[in-house]
Amino acid sequence: MSAEPPRLYRPRPREVPDAPARDLAAELNTEQGAAATYDSGPLLIVAGAGSGKTRTLVYRVAHLIERGVPPDRILLLTFTRRAAQEMLSRVERLVGAASARVHGGTFHSTGHRLLRQFGPSAGLPRDFSIMDQADSVALMQLARGAAGVDGKEKRFPKKETLHHLYSRHVNTDIPVVRLLEDEYPRFAEYGEAVLRVFADYTERKAARNLVDYDDLLLLWLLMLDADPALGARIAGLYDHVLVDEYQDTNSLQARILAGMCRTHRNLTVVGDDAQSIYAFRGANHRNILDFPRQFPGAQVVTLEQNYRSTPPVLDTTNTLISRARERYTKNLWTAREGGERPWLVTARDESQQTAFVVDRILALHEEGMPLREMAVLFRAGYMSADLEIELANRKIPFEKWGGIKFLEAAHVKDVLAFLRVIDNPRDEVSWYRVLLLMPGIGESTARGLVGSIAEQGWTRDAFDAITPPPRARDAHRSLGALLRTLRSRDAEDPGADIVAIRDLYDGLLRERYDRPEPRLADLDQLRTIAAGYPSRAAFLAALALDPPSNTQDLAEAADPDEGDSLVLSTVHSAKGKEWDAVFLIWAVDGWFPSARSIGSDEEMEEERRLMYVAMTRARDHLAVVYPANVYNTRRSADYTMDQLSRFIDAGVQRTMQRVALATEEDETAPAPPAETSGIAIDLRALLRGRFGPA
Repeated sequence: MSAEPPRLYRPRPREVPDAPARDLAAELNTEQGAAATYDSGPLLIVAGAGSGKTRTLVYRVAHLIERGVPPDRILLLTFTRRAAQEMLSRVERLVGAASARVHGGTFHSTGHRLLRQFGPSAGLPRDFSIMDQADSVALMQLARGAAGVDGKEKRFPKKETLHHLYSRHVNTDIPVVRLLEDEYPRFAEYGEAVLRVFADYTERKAARNLVDYDDLLLLWLLMLDADPALGARIAGLYDHVLVDEYQDTNSLQARILAGMCRTHRNLTVVGDDAQSIYAFRGANHRNILDFPRQFPGAQVVTLEQNYRSTPPVLDTTNTLISRARERYTKNLWTAREGGERPWLVTARDESQQTAFVVDRILALHEEGMPLREMAVLFRAGYMSADLEIELANRKIPFEKWGGIKFLEAAHVKDVLAFLRVIDNPRDEVSWYRVLLLMPGIGESTARGLVGSIAEQGWTRDAFDAITPPPRARDAHRSLGALLRTLRSRDAEDPGADIVAIRDLYDGLLRERYDRPEPRLADLDQLRTIAAGYPSRAAFLAALALDPPSNTQDLAEAADPDEGDSLVLSTVHSAKGKEWDAVFLIWAVDGWFPSARSIGSDEEMEEERRLMYVAMTRARDHLAVVYPANVYNTRRSADYTMDQLSRFIDAGVQRTMQRVALATEEDETAPAPPAETSGIAIDLRALLRGRFGPA
């Protein structure tokens, strides 16, 4: 029996007093002030790493409010929910309670809100459900099977490839046939069949009242473009639109922004072309480079004063990024003084690289630096394997960013499937997952039962009417009773829903999975967090719109000072963060840059920007480490080299200090001092004499 659900407490609305008037521009440097107080029209703020871009954007929102722009006519778009919340809380401290009416959130959460509000006017029922990526892949597999290629064409794209191709097409607007030719030439002959799968996938979503993550943006754009009257109503909601991290936007998002600003043109975007590193997600580097052309008359303000790093670190990173083929010219500088040049460390092999990093971390920690103020960064997650083993052996606590996400865990998805079929009885993917939990039901039987439920119109009683296999009859009765209980409950208490589900599910979990206790603890955490949401639908939407990586991401009230752990992170996951000390490991050609990028100028330029992002995370100490001997068995691709990354060229090396690592032989057998007196012969002179006068 599960524990009783936590008592739900809803705090009273917080009363925020108006902030006293202040001279906002006087609190910024010259360039920040010019951007924050810009009047109207398109504005591009090119913000170098550590130059205070968030501060500038916050002050611009505050300035607009003080200037008389109604707060509810301002839209602030970010790439994470936390970024939006942080910015709006900082605006509140500047201008008081008025900031609470500013609309802020991610692109996808804003699209979700607008679809709930205006979707019914465009034929989209308001009670649609949002699929996460795994559910979208599962639905794609059903469409793949219906197209007659499942199991018949061995070379036909798998469901994951199809989903990636579909998402890339939606976000980049590149035709499917061209994507196949350019990125998947081995599948080019299946262009028509792929389009049939996508058409069926689209029909299945519509029939089951489902939208996927990409639909939240695509349908938003369609509302703006397909119906002039509806598009005008949506665009007319706001007088100013502000966008953070503009270099990470894709073609679809750029078109949405153009549609939202079609009349007033009051679009402010902040970004750094040197930190555009998400092309694999569809981000278009051209959006920020071409902004002045796309929005004629745009003002461009460049922020070059860095508040993060020491001068030597900036010297190295400025030199590194100066090699980029196309960029906004900027040379970051800082008023900070002192600091040592970044270390360029040559290790004999991976083992010595690991030993150096661990030893240096311990030395800095003994000098008083908390572990949480240090990070080890790498190009790909597998590159930290040896380091993780050594940290565990030395009992050094660490957390890794960029691993399997919390919501991708099978047991969490199982519980959420129960909630989804109650929230949307036509959710075919969730029905399929729930049915597979029942003993005696395999994939083909589950598909047949889902078909039976569909034939009955997805009604509330459809599940009770299906005929399960003999082995599943008891489970069928128990599951039917659970579904009736959930339907009869108040939809405003998702925490209690999870308690009811676990009365049935915990036993199944113990039978299906090894080491059940950590999984049960995950479900405890999921239940606690669910209790904080106002409704079942709101809880499911929040998880789909801003999925957490782990239970710590869900527990927003956690005290960051409770534990002190070293951070291991892929560079992509480290973007936007900073530490006192940063170690960049595996700076080896074929590893960083990735072997897969060699041969493509565009991909190599993104790899350079990725290394720039890694190195600019450091405040005070930066060490770039590379092993001179690399074993081919550890490679992730055929291309192999065992030399320093090509991005650390001679000019970059001159800004760094070379560090040679002592070997055990050096320690046990130190070289004797050189003998300089009583020289009887001159060996060099004798050698020269063999080829001419000595």
